[in-house]
Amino acid sequence: MARWMVPWVPISNQSLLRWCAEAALRSGSLTKQAEANAATDWKKKLTPEQFYVTRQKGTEPPFSGIYLNNTESGIYCCVCCSAPLFSSEKKFNSGTGWPSFSEAYGTCGRDESNANIMRRPDNSLGSTRTEVVCKQCDAHLGHVFDDGPPPSGQRFCINSVSLNFRPGSGQ
Repeated sequence: MARWMVPWVPISNQSLLRWCAEAALRSGSLTKQAEANAATDWKKKLTPEQFYVTRQKGTEPPFSGIYLNNTESGIYCCVCCSAPLFSSEKKFNSGTGWPSFSEAYGTCGRDESNANIMRRPDNSLGSTRTEVVCKQCDAHLGHVFDDGPPPSGQRFCINSVSLNFRPGSGQ
């Protein structure tokens, strides 16, 4: 039977496995505590509506967002971590009630590897949609649909409350 030495104490394989299992259980509870601490930190940093949308996957009411009709040039950044997400150059009026973009900032054709967004399947309303989240901090931003303008054919439908606008060139 193999034995492990932990500073001068021999341990059997069974003892080592039990210790590893207990450590895994302990780390699970620490993870839950860390998640609770992170939620508390986000609640301190964000408004209640920002927290609801970005951390709890909520949606702001249609036609209520401050950036819906914004036509200034600039970059839309994540409200949680300030990562650049969308350019005003790719913003369009979709008539849906939320700011819409044809592609994410940093996208090259269909390649989003340099963009600060990720796509995830979302089955929360009984139909399959594609959720859009910030790649840097995992904030829920909105959803993307395949009914946008050419050439991308995409419509990123994004909650204003998940964004901060940084005026500038938009490039």
